[in-house]
Amino acid sequence: MRQERTVQASIFDVFATHEIGHELKAMSQWLDEHHDLLGLVARDLVRCSVRATGRQGLPAEAVLRCALLKQYRQLTYQELAFHLEDSASFR
Repeated sequence: MRQERTVQASIFDVFATHEIGHELKAMSQWLDEHHDLLGLVARDLVRCSVRATGRQGLPAEAVLRCALLKQYRQLTYQELAFHLEDSASFR
């Protein structure tokens, strides 16, 4: 089972004062204003045949933000994983 959004302190609220940090903050604010996108992403992530067992997947919001970050910065999956682990701004 996958949630659209988790109710917890956001990991997307810390941004560096660098130009990239400002761009990421603007993107985050835009996404916060367009919650309708979460429903679209959540529907794409849910498969009818998946049972509600095991660990929950990433919330739709995190999947959307990671996908946008990967495409915007033109990262490989390995580079995305590194930046998410290494940089508070990317988280």
